[in-house]
Amino acid sequence: MKKENDSKVTEFVLLGLSSSWELQLFLFLIFLLFYIAVVLGNLSIVITVRADASLLQSPMYYFLGHLSFVDLCLSCVTVPKMLGDFLQQGKTISFSGCLAQIYFLHFLGASEMFLLTVMAYDRYVAICNPLHYLTVMNRQLCLQLVFACWCGGFIHSITQVILVIQLPFCGPNELDNFYCDVPQVIKLACMDTYVVEVLMVANSGLLSLVCFLVLIFSYAIILTTLRTRLHQAQSKALSTCASHLMVVSLIFVPCVFIYLRPFCSFSVDKIFSVFYTVITPMLNPLIYTLRNADMKTAMKKQRKKHVEFCCFIKE
Repeated sequence: MKKENDSKVTEFVLLGLSSSWELQLFLFLIFLLFYIAVVLGNLSIVITVRADASLLQSPMYYFLGHLSFVDLCLSCVTVPKMLGDFLQQGKTISFSGCLAQIYFLHFLGASEMFLLTVMAYDRYVAICNPLHYLTVMNRQLCLQLVFACWCGGFIHSITQVILVIQLPFCGPNELDNFYCDVPQVIKLACMDTYVVEVLMVANSGLLSLVCFLVLIFSYAIILTTLRTRLHQAQSKALSTCASHLMVVSLIFVPCVFIYLRPFCSFSVDKIFSVFYTVITPMLNPLIYTLRNADMKTAMKKQRKKHVEFCCFIKE
């Protein structure tokens, strides 16, 4: 006799973004361009930060390199599967594949939230306590903070997977999205999911909200400090904080909207999911590079070295 919580569902059907074949082909081309931009943009930042010693020694760019790496990995969790599904009528994902998507999505997503919080702390120290900045944000502390971000993401994602893996699934098996996530999956369970949805809100929803409020509070203090300092250095700091706030809004607003409300779903959830998994990882490199003179200078230097190396090889 099977255990009561054994799952009869071996795969889930993803309804995707559209049922129209023509629209799916159009979306395939659009999201393929987005994905190429995500990979090239974030990979260029990671390589530039690693290759430039002055950037690597700076805590802000050290964290930025990790943020780009997380964005690069985060897009790989959902976008390749979505691109493949655009080219076929049957969009399915195995139960184990679904759990893997949930794990890596929340592992990388939570790590990014913690990392953005760390970056806000870094900007707070740099602007509000500039004379002791390098002493406070030393190399050892930066390593410890990044390690704590990855550990926090791991603990969060394991919790999410445990919430799902214990549920019985006996049909239906259609997910109204283009990837697996906890809010959609738990609604298909063959049991009352009230407690599970409350735990999901307490885990993902409150995590997103608390980190968002901490970030807003931190940047409010930073902006208040900047009001009393209007020289050029503070103008540059203000530009940096503005770019950080833009990234924070693009990431946290969709997450708070999706995870902080149990028991219901809206048609716009898919749009917010696209922002979280595709648009934000694509915009992050643009926001940080187009508004950052140091990063643009370092990229030009790396391109010049690459061109010189290619010319040397040809000779």
